[in-house]
Amino acid sequence: MKAPSEPFPVAARRELANAQLRANMRNATETIRTKRNRVVAELDDWEELREAGRAIKADVLARLDHYLVQFEAAVQAGGGQVHWARDAAEANAVVVEVARAHGATEVVKVKSITTDEIELNGALAGAGIHAIETDFAELILQLDGDWSSHILVPAIHRNRTEIRDLFARTIAPGIVSDDPRDLAEAARVYLREKFLGARVGVSGANFGVAETGTICVVESEGNGRMCTTLPPVLVTVMGIEKLVPTFGDLEVFLQLLPRSSTAERMNPYTSLWTGVADGDGPQELHVVLLDNGRTRVLRDDVGRQALHCIRCSACLNVCPVYSRTGGHAYGSVYPGPIGAILTPQLVGIERAASLPFASSLCGACYEVCPVKIDIPRVLLHLRGQAVSKRGSRWEGAAMRLTSWMFASGRRFALAQRIAARAQRPLVRGGLIRRLPPPLAAWTRTRDLKPVATESFRRWWERERS
Repeated sequence: MKAPSEPFPVAARRELANAQLRANMRNATETIRTKRNRVVAELDDWEELREAGRAIKADVLARLDHYLVQFEAAVQAGGGQVHWARDAAEANAVVVEVARAHGATEVVKVKSITTDEIELNGALAGAGIHAIETDFAELILQLDGDWSSHILVPAIHRNRTEIRDLFARTIAPGIVSDDPRDLAEAARVYLREKFLGARVGVSGANFGVAETGTICVVESEGNGRMCTTLPPVLVTVMGIEKLVPTFGDLEVFLQLLPRSSTAERMNPYTSLWTGVADGDGPQELHVVLLDNGRTRVLRDDVGRQALHCIRCSACLNVCPVYSRTGGHAYGSVYPGPIGAILTPQLVGIERAASLPFASSLCGACYEVCPVKIDIPRVLLHLRGQAVSKRGSRWEGAAMRLTSWMFASGRRFALAQRIAARAQRPLVRGGLIRRLPPPLAAWTRTRDLKPVATESFRRWWERERS
């Protein structure tokens, strides 16, 4: 997984200048958020479901070694093959090898953030194999050389007129309508031939059941079921944290996930497969269990809860930062609040130090998370790590000076009087919009309230003495 190529503030400033992007994001996130609130309110036991989801995921991480071995044995007992991948290179090598062994020059893919994380499409292309994205939004991005801006709705930053123009240039010459039904039909005609001729399918996994070796994929279009049933060979790439202990545990997540993601009571398509069966679906199943930094995340008692994520994207839709900048500003396949805590842990905090600061700490992400990930707490935890890694002498000296000043009432009062006078040239319209170096970084992305010309203590003494 690549680290962001530029700091978040730099990328965000560029994205904020795109008025069409902001309009698209506002309309989409408001619509999803309103629908989600309505379907969640239908359940009297929603908070109990959230707690159950949190407890199941915590148990999985606490006993992950046991559940992984159990899952491997169950998959093998069902006729599947399990491959362990320490990083992206090993995972990609497995998929390439399987495709080559079956003479495939094309593979059809279900939408999978995990395969985006390891850049599987690029690895396949390097081996002369074309990966065809079959999810409608992922297809749009692939045709335009774009990349995902949202966990659930990858093309959320594109409107239907833009999509119509793209299709006219690529897969549907002559299309003039931007009606969603006509756009869907154009994609359906293009993809149907790909499905019928595919020799290898590639999927991710929403959940893997340890006790049975069952793999579960949920989606809304039916393309996932075509990819996982029509090709004679199926390769599933699954992050090691995606396990649940028992088949019964799926009941909890199949209620939490659709309501939190697409604001539906149930998924239109929930596909489950266990091993292989003669004459039914793929006759060869490969499961790639991917680490790629997850065991490093697991070692952090605070940060490990990021691995609870079920990729619902609810936190993105309520985040005031994400809804204005979009996903590209995060420089990662995991955008928004969950990306701000997951990406730095997967790639190393020193390579993504700006992401934990891409938040207002309003707490809305925690309130909507279906598995109760305390994202604000993890953000603060990672900010502390980022500051420690940076090891700024000036910052340490400033904190020591502040501590010394706050320790004395007299020193603090003197500092207030000095600051109130020194700030006068900087105040414009009741705000300080730009501080001089070395404090300029603070006002680069925020306005600063000026120090009051009269402190509360002085006012009290004057009025009540």
